[in-house]
Amino acid sequence: MSAPAGAGVVSSLSGLPAVGLDELNAEAALQTRVDRKYVVPEALAQQLLATFDAEVRVLEMDGSRCFAYDSVYFDTAQLDSYLLAAHGRRRRYKVRTRTYVDSAISFLEVKTEGAREATVKERIPYELTDRARLTAEGLDYVHETLAAAVGGAPAGPLGPVLETRYHRTTLYLPESGSRATIDTDVTWQRPGEQAWVLDGAVILETKSGSAPSPLDRHLWAHGVRPSRISKFATGMAALCPDLPANRWNRTLRRTMSLRPAA
Repeated sequence: MSAPAGAGVVSSLSGLPAVGLDELNAEAALQTRVDRKYVVPEALAQQLLATFDAEVRVLEMDGSRCFAYDSVYFDTAQLDSYLLAAHGRRRRYKVRTRTYVDSAISFLEVKTEGAREATVKERIPYELTDRARLTAEGLDYVHETLAAAVGGAPAGPLGPVLETRYHRTTLYLPESGSRATIDTDVTWQRPGEQAWVLDGAVILETKSGSAPSPLDRHLWAHGVRPSRISKFATGMAALCPDLPANRWNRTLRRTMSLRPAA
C-alpha cells in the first residue's frame, strides 16, 4: 500500500519540539487573524520546511501530531454564501460544522470578514450526531451571529452543500506568536456525489496578525506566493464548473489538480 499523500511532509517535522494545545491557545489563539494560504507541491513543501531556520514547535496531543478534520458547509438553495464570496462582497460569511475526528468533538462555526480582510470566527459546541444538519438551536445561533457581524441573515433555509476532509498538522512560531497549518489528503465531496482529493500537493496556511509571519517571508523568498483558495468556495467551483469562479480560476488552472478519491 502506498503512503498517504503528504506523509513525507508530515514526517519531516518529526524532530521538532512539541507544543500542547493549552499553550498554543494561550499564546496564539488568533480567532481574529489574517490568513494566507498556499497550495504547494509535496516535495517543495518538504524542502522548504526543512530549510526554515526559525523556531518552530508542533502541536502534539496524546502522542499524535497529525489529526483528522471534517467540515460540512451550509448554504442556501441559491448558494448565497458562495456567490457573496465569488463576487468579493464585504459582508460575506461561511457557516459550517467543524469536527475533530480523533476526539469526536464538533463545533458550529460562523466565519465573517472583519476589518482589513481579517477573518473573524465564532463558534459553539455542537452535537456530533448533528454535524451534517442545522438544528433549530444551531440556526438561531447562525442568525444571531450574522445579524451582529454583517447586519443580516441568510435569504433562505440553509442546507449542507459540501463536505471537506483532511489531515492537519499545526505549527507554532514563538518568535511572532503566529501559527501555521499543513493540510494533507484534502478531499471535497458534494452530497451524494463522487469525492475528489487534491493530487500531489498540500495546503499550507499561515495565521497571524496584520504583519506576515517568518514562514510567509521564507515562502516568498523561495518564490512561493499566496494562492487564492478557500476550501469551501474553491471546492465548490472545482466540483460545480457552471458556477462563477473568476476569483479562483488561476488557482484551479495552475495549482489544483484533483483526482477521484479511493
